[in-house]
Amino acid sequence: MDSSRRTDVQVSDASRLFDGRRLTLARQLIGLRKNALATKIDKSATAVAAYENNTKRPAPATVAQLCLTLGVDPGFFLPGPHQSTASDSVPHFRSLRSTTQLARDQAFAYGVIAGDVGAALERHVEFPEPNLPRLSVDVEDESSTLPEEAARLLRKHWDIGSGPVGHLVRLAENHGVVVVFSPAQTAAVDAYSFDDGYRPTVVLNPAKEDYYRQRFDVAHEIGHLVMHVDAEPGSKVVENQAHRFAAELLLPEEELRDLLPSKADWRILATLKETYGVSLQALLYRSRALGVMSDVTYRNAVAYLSSKGWRRREPGEMPAVEQPSLYPKAVEILSSVGMDELSLAKESRVTPGIFRTVTARFPVREDLFLEPQEVVGQDGVIPLFGSKINKPGT
Repeated sequence: MDSSRRTDVQVSDASRLFDGRRLTLARQLIGLRKNALATKIDKSATAVAAYENNTKRPAPATVAQLCLTLGVDPGFFLPGPHQSTASDSVPHFRSLRSTTQLARDQAFAYGVIAGDVGAALERHVEFPEPNLPRLSVDVEDESSTLPEEAARLLRKHWDIGSGPVGHLVRLAENHGVVVVFSPAQTAAVDAYSFDDGYRPTVVLNPAKEDYYRQRFDVAHEIGHLVMHVDAEPGSKVVENQAHRFAAELLLPEEELRDLLPSKADWRILATLKETYGVSLQALLYRSRALGVMSDVTYRNAVAYLSSKGWRRREPGEMPAVEQPSLYPKAVEILSSVGMDELSLAKESRVTPGIFRTVTARFPVREDLFLEPQEVVGQDGVIPLFGSKINKPGT
């Protein structure tokens, strides 16, 4: 059987076995609403909704058009082992009011796709089992010390000794937490996290090049994963709980109380910054929170930071941000035994561009919304890989 016939069968198979949840993911991934997708494929919004809720099956020609519009292969729409949907878990975004529903859907869809890639890689390599303790914290709890207790629980559970936490991304990955960079197109969404039934996942902002802030982001998102699995995201209380968790994880009160200065001694603060891998601003905040520094002293110190331009860029050399290694190392290992990136991407049922972004050690700056190869239907070859795919919201 020639390659064209195999591709044609794949489109037909995708039509027969079509999983509407996968269409939802593909649509959300490029930032399209249902009515916008309907317009692009010359169908009604009702038809698109029927495809997505599995009450109607698209014809092979429609599957081919969906592939062309959404930038995926026909196999993307087949049911798979990793069946997460947006209803399984709600990601923890920093501010729901400043993040549109379209952006949240797109970011979460990318996270689910990252899980698909991981599930495919795990057919060939063994990842550490997820190993996160849980300490549920009430979303209205503003007064208890449970966030700090949760951070101390994690340090004990992960056997983190006294002193600074080392490479936090590597530590999380060693305990089964997936850490990936999001694509450049979703850089407006800050770091976020969710646990969708595959693995607890932290997605980092690719535009953030500040080592110290990235570490705090990772600690903050781990806090959500420990404390807020079933909690509604986005409230100020929930975000403050995760902030307090991160502060205790990176700057334990028992160690830091006697080290933090009561005045803005910048030499001491700079030393602690380098030792514990946190920003000057985080140290000032921690000093005030622990009652070491008065509110007046804290406000004056922050004003001084602003006057020096240090709130945007603190003095000193900036280390490179911590890099994920769980997925990248797996790809390297598989490549060494003859499994190339393209074949792994096909097995993951994603485009090479998405696969490359999900498994990258460094943020990928290229346009994600390019690629697949081609679909063959009754009207001949429809080019996909290398074609320009519609941008989010268009």
